[in-house]
Amino acid sequence: MATKASTRFDPIKQLIELQALAQMQIAKADERIARADERMARTDERFAKLDQESKERFARIERTLAALVRMLEHLPDAVREKIGFATPQT
Repeated sequence: MATKASTRFDPIKQLIELQALAQMQIAKADERIARADERMARTDERFAKLDQESKERFARIERTLAALVRMLEHLPDAVREKIGFATPQT
């Protein structure tokens, strides 16, 4: 037969169980946050690499465009020279 004390509501025991449950949930949340932080760090690394690659590509494109603009600026004189007309004096 159960004693009166064992069947009775024990608030201390319930609080201890709730505290243990809360600590488990906090530990799981901490693990999820740690995994999220790792993913974010990897993502930041990828974005930094992509940003650097983009800067290098745009710099290369700008150099190419600048060279093409210089060629186009000299094209009229080159055509005149090729067909035998004198370059206009300014």
